[in-house]
Amino acid sequence: MAELLPLGVYIHWPYCARICPYCDFNVVRDRGRSAEQAQLADATVADLVAQRALTGQRRLLSIFFGGGTPSLMDPAQVSRVIETAKSLWSAADDLEISLEANPTDAEAGRFEALADAGVARLSLGVQSLHDDALALLGRNHDAGSARRAIAVAARAFPRLSIDLIYARPGQTVEAWRAELEEALAMGPEHVSPYQLTIETGTAFDRAVGRGRLVVPDEDRAHDLFETTQAVLEAAGFDAYEVSNHARGEAARSRHNLVYWRGHDYVGVGPGAHGRLTLPEGRVATTAHRKIADYVAAVRDTGVGFECEVLTPTDAAEERLLLGLRIDDGVAFDEVAILGLAPDAGKVRRHVELGLLVDDPRRLRATRAGRLVLDRLTGALAT
Repeated sequence: MAELLPLGVYIHWPYCARICPYCDFNVVRDRGRSAEQAQLADATVADLVAQRALTGQRRLLSIFFGGGTPSLMDPAQVSRVIETAKSLWSAADDLEISLEANPTDAEAGRFEALADAGVARLSLGVQSLHDDALALLGRNHDAGSARRAIAVAARAFPRLSIDLIYARPGQTVEAWRAELEEALAMGPEHVSPYQLTIETGTAFDRAVGRGRLVVPDEDRAHDLFETTQAVLEAAGFDAYEVSNHARGEAARSRHNLVYWRGHDYVGVGPGAHGRLTLPEGRVATTAHRKIADYVAAVRDTGVGFECEVLTPTDAAEERLLLGLRIDDGVAFDEVAILGLAPDAGKVRRHVELGLLVDDPRRLRATRAGRLVLDRLTGALAT
């Protein structure tokens, strides 16, 4: 019997207690939406069933609840979604079930119930261990809540990842080093340090345009990035992706690796994206962004998403963009349509510049290449 193709499942839960000023995700305020949330949970389950009809039987590697703030989701509904996915596809022995959470005291009080629902890996949005930075970032928790939540999560879940944001206005290398070292001392096995980026249309974007917010310049951002790498490496974390560091291979995010290795994944929930390999080719699925539209589409048509067949070139460009983010890169035969080969001129040029590893089998970015990854992938794709 042929081995089943791997599959990840992403569930988008769009509700947040507060909208952060740097966020450009598809999110809404949580307040007063309990009836709508129940309808959305029903639609999510129905959408999973519809997508099973597209994929056929697959080996389920991961289930990831993102958002939004899925730790606001009723644990009974979390359990229902998990059991539905496991019933539709063949769960791997080491199936990873992850959920994103914020470290407010109210949410930390739900961690045990979420663990009982089947969540085994928590991704905790700590973002900072300083109250002034958390206020700037518009978070609804303080540093004390963050420390308490880390301790509670470490007891409730077998695996714990924390998110941190650096390159904040006025942040120094020395302060960031101390903050990162303090976070590591709390024992997470996975850290996702994200450099603050100003996304178009966000509150931060408007503040920068008015001169009310000044982010670190390129030189300071580079120094902060290098400090991040050095501190994490010294603590035994490998940088297996641009913004993801794990203490050993077992601690790596299996769900994110589904994306970066080009595996198929189902996306359900308002605005969720998916990628499926079907007889007609590589197919992109996109769910309706508005909650009411998504729920109505599932109710009226049985599906909450639309499909688009990617051209071979588009599929290869996407594979290049995602594959170069991780340390094992992407095989040359997956991007050959872009004119990329070990002896291609544009590959050799970037090897000589120190941005690509000199590897005859795979296209891999060096540490210097990861610093300019957008420009590097753009140059290679043209």
